[in-house]
Amino acid sequence: MIQPSNLRNVANVKERIDLEIRVVYGRLWHYVTPHKLIGCIAVIGMAATAFIEAGLVFLLQPLMDDALVAQNLQTARWIPFAFMAIFVLRGISGFATEASLGWIGRRVISDLRIEVFGKFLTLPVGFFAAHAAGPLLSRMTYNVEMVAESVTSVVTIAVRDTLTVIAAFAVMLYQSPMLTIFVAVLFPIVALIVRLLGIAFRRYSARIQDSIGEVTQVTDEIIRGNWVVKAFGGYKYERDRLAEVDDRNRRQNLKLIRVRSFGVAVTQVVFGIGIALVIYMASRQSIEGVLSPGQFISFFSAMMLMLQPVRRITNVNATLQRGVAAADSLFMIIDEDDEDDCGSVEIDKVKGDVRFENVTFSYDKENAPVIDGVSITLEAGTTLAIVGQSGSGKSTLVSLLPRFYEIDAGEISIDGVSIRDFTLASLRNNISLVSQDVVLFNDTIRNNLAYGQLRSHSEEELMRAAEAAHVLDFVNDLPNGLETMVGDRGVLLSGGQRQRIAIGRALLKNAPVLILDEATSALDTRSERRIQDALNVLMKDRTTLVIAHRLSTVENADRIIVLDAGRIVESGTHAELLDQDGHYAALYRMQFTAE
Repeated sequence: MIQPSNLRNVANVKERIDLEIRVVYGRLWHYVTPHKLIGCIAVIGMAATAFIEAGLVFLLQPLMDDALVAQNLQTARWIPFAFMAIFVLRGISGFATEASLGWIGRRVISDLRIEVFGKFLTLPVGFFAAHAAGPLLSRMTYNVEMVAESVTSVVTIAVRDTLTVIAAFAVMLYQSPMLTIFVAVLFPIVALIVRLLGIAFRRYSARIQDSIGEVTQVTDEIIRGNWVVKAFGGYKYERDRLAEVDDRNRRQNLKLIRVRSFGVAVTQVVFGIGIALVIYMASRQSIEGVLSPGQFISFFSAMMLMLQPVRRITNVNATLQRGVAAADSLFMIIDEDDEDDCGSVEIDKVKGDVRFENVTFSYDKENAPVIDGVSITLEAGTTLAIVGQSGSGKSTLVSLLPRFYEIDAGEISIDGVSIRDFTLASLRNNISLVSQDVVLFNDTIRNNLAYGQLRSHSEEELMRAAEAAHVLDFVNDLPNGLETMVGDRGVLLSGGQRQRIAIGRALLKNAPVLILDEATSALDTRSERRIQDALNVLMKDRTTLVIAHRLSTVENADRIIVLDAGRIVESGTHAELLDQDGHYAALYRMQFTAE
C-alpha cells in the first residue's frame, strides 16, 4: 500500500518541478517578447488555421445530407468553391505560421548564443579551469537548438492546437451534444497522463544533454590531440571512450523514446475506447432518427481532427521538458558571476613599480596554498626572474598580476595602487603577456599579431613588431605573407613560428609591464638567440617578470627569486645565488651538467 507520506512527497516533487518550469519558461519567454509583431502574425495564422480546419469538417454535414443524400443542386454548386477557398486559406495561414515561428525560433537561438558567448568572454579564468570544454560547447550548439524547438513547439500547441480542439469541440457540440459528453470524459484522463509523464521527460532530457556534452568533449579532445593519439596508439582507447559515452547517450534517448511512445500508446487506447463508444451511441441515435448521416460524418471528422492536436499535446511535453532542461543549463552559465571589476582607477600608462605583499593564493580553499606568503618589490624598468622546479607556482604567481585569479590574502599593487582599484581594462592594457602555451586563432598571421585592441596600430608599427620578433623571417617565404591562415590554434605553423607571433603581439602592445612565461621555450638555439635580442630591446625600461626553466636566459636579470612549494626560498642576483650554493646553484649545476 502507498503510504500517505509517499503521496505527499510525489506531490511536493510535482509542485517543485512545476514551479521550476514556470520560472525557467517565464524567463525564456523574455527572448520571444521583443518580436511581438512577428508573433502576432504567427498567432493570427495559427488561429486562422484552427478555425479553417473546423470549417472544413463542418462543411461535411451539408455535403453529405444536402448534396449527396438529398441531391440538392444548389448546395452541390457552392460546396466545391467553399472547399477550394478553405484549402487556399489553409495554405496561406500555414505559410504565415511556419515562416513567422521559424523566424522567431532562429532569433531566439541567435540571441541566446550571443548572450552565452558574451558571458564566456567575461567569466573568470577559474570557471574554465573548473569546467570541461565539451559540455560548454554542447550548450552553445545542441542545448540552444532544444530551447528554440521548445519555444516554437509550445507556442504552436498553446495557440493552434488548443484552438483547433476548441473549434472542433464546438462543431461536435453543435452536431450532437450527447455524443460530445462522451468525448469530454476522455480529456481529464489524457491530462493526467501528460502530467505523470512530465517528470520522466524532464529527468531524461537533462541526462541526454549531459551525455551530448560528454560526446562533444571526447571528440574535441581527439581532434585537438590527434597527434598524441597517433603517436601512442590510442585508437582503441579513444574508440572505447566514445563508445562508452555514446552508449550512455543512446540509453537515455531510448528511455525518453519509450516513455514518450508509452504516453502516445495509452492516449491512443483511451481515444480508441472513446471512439468505440461514440460509434455505438451514434448508431443508436441514427436508428432513432436523431442523428443524420451528415451530422455523424461531421461529428466524427471533428473528433478525428482533435486526435492529432491531443497527440501533439502529449508529445510536446517531452519537447517542453527538454527545452526547459536546456534553458536551465544555459541560464546557469548566464547567471554565473562575471569577473569582479569594481575598480575605478584608469591610467593610460603606469610607471611600472610592482609590489607583492604577503600574497597567498589557492585554487581550492580546501587544499594547501599554491602561493604562500610571497612578498616582492620590483622597481619600474627592472627585470625579475622567477625560477624553480615544475609545480612550484611560477606561472600561478605571474597570473595574479593581471587578475586572472583573485588572491586569497595580501596585496598586489602597481605604482602604489592596489590592482583591485584599477578597472580590469586599464590594468590589463598596461600588461603584456607571452605564455608558454601560445594561443593563436584560426585567422591570418596579421590578425593574430594585431589582435583585439591592437588592430588600431598602424601598418608601420605592425611591420616593426613583426620584424623585431623575426616573424618576417618566415612570413616572407609564404605565398600569402601576413594574410596566411594559421589554422586551428596555429596548427599550420611550427612551434617556433607560433611563439614568434605571440612575441610580436606583445611587442606591438608595448605595455610598461611585461610577463614572459617561458617565452622562448619552443625555439631552437639559433632562433632563441635572435628572439632574446628582440626581448632584450623590449625589456629595456620596462618592468619585466620572466619565468624560465633554462637559467642561462635569466643570468642578466636584476633580481632572481627561487620558488619552492609557493614560497620564496632564495632571492638575489645570478652571482649572489651561485655564491649561496643553495637551490638556485643546484638547479644551475644540474642544467649545466645536462648540457
